[in-house]
Amino acid sequence: MNPSLAQALLSDVLRTARMQKASDVHLTAAQPPVLRVDGRLERLSAATLTADVIEAIAEMLFAPAGLGCADATTMWRDGDCVRAHAFAGTRGRTIALRLLPRDVPQLDDLEVPASIAGLAERANGIVLVTGPTGSGKSTLLAALIDRINQTQSRHVITLEDPVEYRHESRKSLIQQREIGRDVSSFAEGVRSALRADPDVLLIGELRSPETMQAALWAAETGHLVFATLHTRDAAQAVERIIGSFEGSLQAQVRSSLAQSLAGVIAVRLVPLVRGGRRACVEVMVATDAVRNLIRESRTHLLRNVIATSRHIGMQTLEAHLSQLVAEGAVAPAQAAEAAQYPDDLRSGGVA
Repeated sequence: MNPSLAQALLSDVLRTARMQKASDVHLTAAQPPVLRVDGRLERLSAATLTADVIEAIAEMLFAPAGLGCADATTMWRDGDCVRAHAFAGTRGRTIALRLLPRDVPQLDDLEVPASIAGLAERANGIVLVTGPTGSGKSTLLAALIDRINQTQSRHVITLEDPVEYRHESRKSLIQQREIGRDVSSFAEGVRSALRADPDVLLIGELRSPETMQAALWAAETGHLVFATLHTRDAAQAVERIIGSFEGSLQAQVRSSLAQSLAGVIAVRLVPLVRGGRRACVEVMVATDAVRNLIRESRTHLLRNVIATSRHIGMQTLEAHLSQLVAEGAVAPAQAAEAAQYPDDLRSGGVA
């Protein structure tokens, strides 16, 4: 296929995806382009793509296109930054495109509790942002880093895979590093960053015990650390970190986490009645009660502390969902689908 035609086709698809506020684009032979909008897949009323078209687009995005899997992050025409992944299947090559945001989100625009902004003002400690894939973790982290950048004079180093939001240094000095391009792994990135005089570290994902240990060490030695995990709520995040280590090390890790934890934010993106989605969050702040429960291996009681500590900025996910349902912003069925404990929606917390 003529490269200029393939380029024009991809530009049209990306333009449509932006107009429809899609997060992802899927290009597969014998199918029209498919968008993911508000978490749902939608087929465009466009011509069916051919294998030749897919190959031509792959040759533009990946150098060389090669066979099997390939990854690339590229700035496309009209300022579109996309993360591309290609893989081979029974229909030939398929390309998945993630549309990376053009603008850094503002924390106030996310309409999250003020206690979350308070975590960005901490001098040190570790803040865990948790949730399933596509739940808005990266967006919330970017907003927290932006709040620091706008209000504080701090040296911020981010370790991301890939870099999604690009920050310009304002009051803070911000340096962003990408795994695979600038550093080999998250663990090595943390070790390297600690030699660069940082005040704040953002770790895109705690994938291994080695990275977790490095993150805890950074927090214990006076740094503010933000990191993500794939768990459903605050208590599970605590247990995931501790359970990632061998049994002989778990008591030490439990003590270290109890000492260094600043807070946990569990986030979901929930469809709104009026269209679009918004963040719904669970917030746990590391009070003395929370730290004691972690030390004593009684994390099953953390949820009760969260539910009964709204006066200091904590809330369960179900409490936030219940609030949004009461305001008419979220349908009850959508709230029940997003909830970890649907039976608690009636009372807005722990029954």
